[in-house]
Amino acid sequence: MGSRELAEPLSPGEATQSGARPTDRHGLLKHSREFLDFFWDIAKPEQETRLAATEKLLEYLRGRPKGSEMKYALKRLITGLGVARETARPCYSLALAQLLQSFEDLPLCSILQQIQEKYDLHQVKKTMLRPALFANLFGVLALFQSGRLVKDQEALMKSVKLLQALAQYQNHLQEQPRKALVDVLSEVSVATLQEILPEVLKADLNTILSSPEQLELFLLAQQKVPSKLKKLVGSVNLFSDENVPRLVNVLKMAAASVKKDRKLPAIALDLLRLALKEDKFPRFWKEVVEQGLLKMQFWPASYLCFRLLGAALPLLTKEQLQLVLRGDVIRHYGEHVCTAKLPKQFKFAPEMEDYVGTFLEGCQDDPERQLAVLVAFSSVTNQGLPVAPTFWRVVRFLSPPALRGYVAWLRDMFLQPDLDSLVDFSTSNQKKAQDASLHVPERAVFRLRKWIIFRLVSIVDSLHLEMEEALTAQVARFCLFHAFFVTKKPTSQIPETKQPFSFPLESQAREAASSAFFSLLQTLSTQLKQATEQTRGGQSWIYHLVQFADLLLNHSHNVTTVTPFSAQQRQAWDRMLQTLKELEAHSSEARAAAFQHLLLLVGIHLLKSPAESCDLLGDIQTCIRKSLGEKPRRSRTKAIDPQEPPWVEVLVEILLALLAQPSHLMRQVARSVFGHICSQLTPRALQLILDVLNPETSEDEDHVVVTDDSDEQRLKGAEDKSEDGEDNRSSESEEESEGEESEEEERDGDVDQGFREQLMTVLQAGKALGAEDSEDEEELGDEAMMALDQSLASLFAEQKLRVQARRDEKNKLQKEKALRRDFQIRVLDLVEVLVTKQPENALVLELLEPLLSIIRRSLRSSSSKQEQDFLHKTARIFTHHLCRARRYCHDLGERTEALHAQVERLVQQAGRQPDSATALYHFNASLYLLRVLKGSTAEGCGRETREKQKAGTDPSPVPTGPQAASCLDLNLVTRVYSSALSSFLTKRNSPLTVPMFLSLFSRHPVLCKRLLPILVQHVTGLVRPRHQACLLLQKALSLREVRSCFEDPEWKQLMGQVLAKVTENLRVLGEAQTKAEHQQALSSLELLNALFRTCKQEKLTLDLTVLLGVLQGQQQSLQQGAHSTGSSRLHDLYWQAMKTLGVQRPKLEKKGAKEVPSATQSPISKKRKKKGFLPETKKRKKRKSEDGTLAEDGTPAATGGRQPPSMGRKKRNRTKAKVPAQANGTPATKSPAPGIPTLSPSTAAKSPKLQKKSQKPSQVNGAPRSPVEPAGQRQHQKALPEKGVLGKSPLSAPARRKARLSLVSRSPGLLQSGAKKKKAQTLRFTISSPKK
Repeated sequence: MGSRELAEPLSPGEATQSGARPTDRHGLLKHSREFLDFFWDIAKPEQETRLAATEKLLEYLRGRPKGSEMKYALKRLITGLGVARETARPCYSLALAQLLQSFEDLPLCSILQQIQEKYDLHQVKKTMLRPALFANLFGVLALFQSGRLVKDQEALMKSVKLLQALAQYQNHLQEQPRKALVDVLSEVSVATLQEILPEVLKADLNTILSSPEQLELFLLAQQKVPSKLKKLVGSVNLFSDENVPRLVNVLKMAAASVKKDRKLPAIALDLLRLALKEDKFPRFWKEVVEQGLLKMQFWPASYLCFRLLGAALPLLTKEQLQLVLRGDVIRHYGEHVCTAKLPKQFKFAPEMEDYVGTFLEGCQDDPERQLAVLVAFSSVTNQGLPVAPTFWRVVRFLSPPALRGYVAWLRDMFLQPDLDSLVDFSTSNQKKAQDASLHVPERAVFRLRKWIIFRLVSIVDSLHLEMEEALTAQVARFCLFHAFFVTKKPTSQIPETKQPFSFPLESQAREAASSAFFSLLQTLSTQLKQATEQTRGGQSWIYHLVQFADLLLNHSHNVTTVTPFSAQQRQAWDRMLQTLKELEAHSSEARAAAFQHLLLLVGIHLLKSPAESCDLLGDIQTCIRKSLGEKPRRSRTKAIDPQEPPWVEVLVEILLALLAQPSHLMRQVARSVFGHICSQLTPRALQLILDVLNPETSEDEDHVVVTDDSDEQRLKGAEDKSEDGEDNRSSESEEESEGEESEEEERDGDVDQGFREQLMTVLQAGKALGAEDSEDEEELGDEAMMALDQSLASLFAEQKLRVQARRDEKNKLQKEKALRRDFQIRVLDLVEVLVTKQPENALVLELLEPLLSIIRRSLRSSSSKQEQDFLHKTARIFTHHLCRARRYCHDLGERTEALHAQVERLVQQAGRQPDSATALYHFNASLYLLRVLKGSTAEGCGRETREKQKAGTDPSPVPTGPQAASCLDLNLVTRVYSSALSSFLTKRNSPLTVPMFLSLFSRHPVLCKRLLPILVQHVTGLVRPRHQACLLLQKALSLREVRSCFEDPEWKQLMGQVLAKVTENLRVLGEAQTKAEHQQALSSLELLNALFRTCKQEKLTLDLTVLLGVLQGQQQSLQQGAHSTGSSRLHDLYWQAMKTLGVQRPKLEKKGAKEVPSATQSPISKKRKKKGFLPETKKRKKRKSEDGTLAEDGTPAATGGRQPPSMGRKKRNRTKAKVPAQANGTPATKSPAPGIPTLSPSTAAKSPKLQKKSQKPSQVNGAPRSPVEPAGQRQHQKALPEKGVLGKSPLSAPARRKARLSLVSRSPGLLQSGAKKKKAQTLRFTISSPKK
């Protein structure tokens, strides 16, 4: 198939047969919309959309390989190669490549010819040159990506020539054609490359070394056809002295070309491989990389060196690694890591970590090379401190031998630091520093040792599951020994004593080792559950470390502690070991394991702080013994020493003391131990915890510390900033005088009256201040001026010291406050454990008011992040773990009276809070206490409560059933919450909210039943209580729990009372003048609709006569305010209620429809012409006259502008007998739809039962009939029943006529309802939606 066949247009005959018109130049009309959309989706930026569209296009074309769709697809894709959108060109190129790959019968030469004809570089306009160049380039890339170009010799040669031609346009394409040429030639066969090489590669070495693409083509030929290259160019040594500068320039250009891509150029890696192949790697690395690229001080070139270093790691031997990893490149990399600290600076460290991780993962079978690389990177130091992070994740790729060797190297460097083996450097700022103490070896040794000890701990932290147990034990013993012990004499029994120090271990290094050891202990203790699998003998790691410490203490001739033990402290240590043995007998108990962990941890701390831990150990041992032997010795202990505090209280004090330490491990152990003893907690022990949390006890201290955090921050900022900072902070528009005055005021803030008096005294003594009335001022001499200056200098120096002392005192108080708040946050852990593990404990009830006090205080003054954390944690414990707990206390004992008083107190406090957020916590606390009282049986209540319930002095009804068996005094809580509800409904800015009472109603529906009369009473009160009462009543009546508390007669009576109140509210509907009144009208209508829904669901009987009359009586006033703000919602609710009563909403006429002029219209309005409408002369003439014609009943007939849809003659005749329009929006009907209430002045307006479907009302277009009917149709009306429920006697004709006249006189458009005569039967009136 030739190119002309593909691009040949259709003949006119074929076009006519195929349905295409001659005007369709592109042949679009004969293709489907789905086919054309493929090409739009191909150009979209989303990759998934492009791939899906390409796949669908290929599937579509596979079904029509010979049709016109293939020609159009090729033409459309080729056109897309040169579109103006640069992002769409690669999309079309990729789609074309996949098309050529799928249909191999398409010749590549014809496609390439079409591309060149479409985008001829010789004939294209200058403005379209750039798109044409890219179209040719992407066309060749499409042929190459199809995988068929290297197999088609003719197309390959044409493509190579085209790429060579495109390479001349460097301004537009840069080096892309040469890169594409190298990519194409790298895939061809050796024979083809030999044939093409003379045409693409010049025999000039200067040309070869002129660009990275030419050099890469040369290296490709040298790799694949070296003999042909030698004949063409001759013998070439790229690493000669003459060519090295050229190579450096080529690599610099390559580095600049990939600056944005941040990747290693292929030419650099090819040169590295060539140097390794020719055994010239040292020369290449030294002269080209270190002496060439690295000396340019060009960051892209430096990054190329770093990437070349990382990529070269797998290719180098151990000796070559030593050359690379101790040279200038890795030193320069260390400087980059130290200086690249700003957020916006590029950081190469993550990329280097990937290189090292890839290398370590790829050479698992060569531990020597792994160890060499890891040691080399750990040896790059900045004045002794390695630049590698202590927590480096690449260690997870180390093989076990390499990991053992690395740990051994770290230990040896800690004991005997070899500073000469390090690749050390100093930054430019460090070199400028004149302080000689920064360059001493001792400082470098300390920085190195501190890094090493934390590096060892991080290795265990990241590999504690994969590490060998012996290696973990070595690291733990090493940290413990050098943190707390000193070698006196080496011994073979303790290997750690045989390792001498080349530099003495200073105290700062021991403190770092101690901190690292406890961090290691935290890591090992987190695996407490897997301890039996990780340690010998099934013991935990901390137990083995205590045994090792005991071994060291027993060898006092060889080893001594850093802080020597006294006799009492050594006895405490021995007693601890004895208690551990006693605990092993109770190892089956969980409590014993927690006590053992606590004892071991405090015992380890005895090595760090013997004086503090000694007393704690004794108290802990006493508490443990009493806890384990509590039952048999409880009475005897109390009899022997009744003044001795219980062991639980002592242990709680110990746990509080441990929580004061900034140790996460201590925090975990305290939580664990407290979880085992909280079941035996005493009120006194709980009070110890609450004394820490209670803000009332620390109120005085808080006032001493700070009164306003924002003022302190402003004061601190004013003190720390200089005058220049003040000038910069002030706006540019301020005048200089104002800025000076503000600075003086801020400076005067620290000046007291005493300093002013001293200053005046000094100035007067130096005669610097003359009298006001003295005219002759004597000038001071030089000696007097010098003396005055000295006096002023000393005075201001003293003032500066006083100001600094005040600042230090403030900072100290702020730090103390932060530490105290952090301690309280830790103590909250104990509260959380108590309410989580012992929710049924009666002591939990004592936490309510202290937690509320914390929340109330924090909400008022929570500004810092620490205060916010404290508040959030307290609120989370209070809300989620306490108030929402599924389990709670059921045995109240004598607390019933106190809890009732507490409920009353909490509800009163909730009503006095300044905001709803704080009130919500108090209200939820009262609901929690109600649940506790309700869930507790009467057997657990106090005697006084039972006597009151038996006496029955309260006149309120006594609850029966399950409510009577509880401790809840329903009369008391009803009085409490009724007072709160009345306050909420009457108080203007009450902190109580509707959701609070809804939560009360849903949880305690019996209480809601007693509070509903208050709501019903306020429905017709003032404006604001009326709105709140309607809203709350609407929500309450929809609750299932509330409905279940009412009997059917009671519920019906309640519905009737609410309906009467709402009817009274609706008498002023449409007369709202204020926003509050409008809101009240909305809430009343919403409540009415809610009542209708409830009655419809339960089929209740209601008297709706008065309601319907009220609603229809307010229709006129409602229409007058139809255009007011927010009236649409009011109208919707109104007509929703009227629809339930059977009155349909009138259809609004369109604005463009013609209206019949009425007699009341003024002649001025007739002549006024609406702007923007066609004049009458331009309008189309109607068939019928548009003059206002009257129907038989005297109403205007429908005009031509509102003609109904066409219908049959019979139907039109029936329509003429009807009244076409409703009066005032109220439709008239002859017989109501099923479910519509029946109205009568003497009876209730109610809805009859659903009638048969055959008894449908006669309507035209959904409009009910008019009350003015022919006399022959009146006999079909059915009399209304006299009673609402049992109405058997129909009304007489005069009574029926009287009822109709009275209703019509009251409202001209009032709905009249009737029904066909049926047999006398019992009717039940319900509210239901009318069926159409």
